[in-house]
Amino acid sequence: MTRKPDGPLRKGWTTGACATAATRAAWQALLSGDFPDPVTITLPRGETPSFKLIKAEKGDGWARASVIKDAGDDPDVTHGAEIISTVRIGTPGNGISFHAGDGVGTITKPGLPLPPGEPAINPKPREMMIGQITELCNQFGVSTDVEIEISIPGGAEIATKTWNGRLGIVGGLSVLGTTGIVIPFSCSAWIHSIHRGIDVARATGRDHVASATGKTSEAAIRAFYGLPEEAILDMGDFVGGMLKYLRKNPIAFVSIAGGFAKLVKLAQGHLDLHSSRSQVDFDRLAGTIAACGGDKTLQDKCRTANTAKQVLELCQAADVKIEDAIARQACESARATLDGASAVEVVITDRNGTIIARHGIGEFDQFRPVAS
Repeated sequence: MTRKPDGPLRKGWTTGACATAATRAAWQALLSGDFPDPVTITLPRGETPSFKLIKAEKGDGWARASVIKDAGDDPDVTHGAEIISTVRIGTPGNGISFHAGDGVGTITKPGLPLPPGEPAINPKPREMMIGQITELCNQFGVSTDVEIEISIPGGAEIATKTWNGRLGIVGGLSVLGTTGIVIPFSCSAWIHSIHRGIDVARATGRDHVASATGKTSEAAIRAFYGLPEEAILDMGDFVGGMLKYLRKNPIAFVSIAGGFAKLVKLAQGHLDLHSSRSQVDFDRLAGTIAACGGDKTLQDKCRTANTAKQVLELCQAADVKIEDAIARQACESARATLDGASAVEVVITDRNGTIIARHGIGEFDQFRPVAS
């Protein structure tokens, strides 16, 4: 994850807000003959940002406008992308329709807010664009029969840096944003993707999903169970965001995999595992070592250790199974958050991807691999 810079952070605009601005500019030009530049829109919470146009083209029955997405100080992969809207006069009586242009994905799996076959333009951005189109149609006294095509040049390549593939969105990016505003380092897009992954898993009948704190633990848990890509949730540090959503939208069994240090934090009750938002309590960890039979010397070494990794190495050298205790405590923490909605196991891996501890496997034995 990109490190958060010091000092005040600049907010930005979502892809949905940029698409809305481009759509308004294009439709207004088609109706009036002139492109508003800059173009001003009203966001769901009443903000009225203005956007400078990059493209401004029109012909017989169509117009096209674009803006460059500015995500502020957020490390958004779509920052700097060109968001293009091409509007066309539609067939009378058909109303407003949305289409995926180059670089915008198409939904192929159930469970997302829109059905398979639809362009990946989320409901809130659609609502924003419909509002702008309707306002202009009323102003100029014309019907709201409009075709809107959103394009993002290079979007297919950018999408490889997102989780769209796991969600069944193919061919490009999603047009997202509920408020129109990007809050820097709010991580809302990441948590949104976790939630959509759960929705897709439920809609496709998955009764077992696995989540992981990083690539190594993800590869380990996926290989252990032979899980397909769509059964993997990109949890990262946001175990709380995942567990709280599962509490309301349960799946029968969830595996949580991660390295020792991250899962110590979960064991100690933290639901955000990022280093800037939670820290390992070494005194508490020393108490766990004591409960595992570690002597006072080992406990004292733990209290002055630099990292949780160092604690694990000290315990392994002393043949104290701290990893088993942490797996158990982390599983208990996850269960408390799930409140019985789903069965859960915790799997701890080392840096090579070897599983060194598991707890919770008895809750849902049918998912255990058959011994060879």
